[in-house]
Amino acid sequence: MKARKNGFLKLGIVLTLASLAGTAARADITIGISLPLTGPASGLGIPVANYIKLWPTTIAGEKLNVIVLDDATDPTKGVNNARRFVTEDKADIVMGSAATPVAVAMAPVMAEAKTVQFSFSPAVVSAGTDGWLFRLPQGNAVMAHAMIEHMKKNGVKTVGFLGYTDAYGESWLKDFQDQSSILGGPKVIATERFARADTSVTAQALKLVSANPDAMLIVASGSGAAMPHKAVVERGYKGKIYQTHAAATRDLMRIGGKDVEGAYVVSGPAVIPEQLPAEHPSKTLALDFVTKYEKAYGAGNRNQFAGHGYDAWVVLEKVIPMALKAGKPGTPEFRAAIRSSAESMGRTVVAHGVLNYTKTNHWGFTTETGLVLKVVNGDWKIEP
Repeated sequence: MKARKNGFLKLGIVLTLASLAGTAARADITIGISLPLTGPASGLGIPVANYIKLWPTTIAGEKLNVIVLDDATDPTKGVNNARRFVTEDKADIVMGSAATPVAVAMAPVMAEAKTVQFSFSPAVVSAGTDGWLFRLPQGNAVMAHAMIEHMKKNGVKTVGFLGYTDAYGESWLKDFQDQSSILGGPKVIATERFARADTSVTAQALKLVSANPDAMLIVASGSGAAMPHKAVVERGYKGKIYQTHAAATRDLMRIGGKDVEGAYVVSGPAVIPEQLPAEHPSKTLALDFVTKYEKAYGAGNRNQFAGHGYDAWVVLEKVIPMALKAGKPGTPEFRAAIRSSAESMGRTVVAHGVLNYTKTNHWGFTTETGLVLKVVNGDWKIEP
């Protein structure tokens, strides 16, 4: 881990895709990206950064200057990165973070700068700061919809909640309860929370197991999703356990081992393209994502977050040519055109489903996006 961390630091935590003989060139289009390359959410940020390294160096005939900074899963660092992007780097587009609290903290900076922010997390922000924020992952409500329908089919009437204390955990709890009310789904009968940096949830697990719900909903991310899962299993829980799309990585199985066998994880289609029916709209792009990513990083290394890095490029390929008709990179006109182009890009198939941003919907994905995967023999299997 230290070697990996130092590797990022030796790059200056800046990945420049447009360069001449080792000297950075001022590219035509500048994209600033803040990611948790260290800290509790590094398991999410590193795969995104890995796919960004596979991006082409030009788009619509223009060179790209892509700057990746580590936000260390720290909202303050994310804000500092965002300010640097808009003041020093004069970024045309900003992306990040993969950590929800960091993405939320960045949003007001981007709104003030009138620069589009494509978030790699399902960030929920207050009214008035949403106008320049677009999400690349599926919204929690969309994924909760798929999860609740699966619970209903499997006779789940009551749920225990064990989730992060931060924006990701709280928004998932709210969206799950709201969607369950709409869909006639299960009732949350017990709630417990923990911080991302916590190494134990023994007390919370004991309380939830004592409540004996039909199912547990664990809201955590990456490798951090395994610890609370193991805790409730080790305390004797025998019911169904569900995880969110932030846990749709192989870290869950690598760290959780036999304790996560039989777990249900809601996910986009990018991680299991081979199991998608031929008519699924995302099958071709999801296969393309997996092929490219695993060629570069090894078989079996696909995950939900690397897929968002792929989808970001798909979106850029669509909106940048549109925006170039309205203004030149580096100008307020071009930055404003990026937003209007995203809002009018129409139905856009990506590896994770189908996006259709509008002026009133910067989430994009529909309720058909979510799939429920089951861990079977240490691998994913799509649930019917």
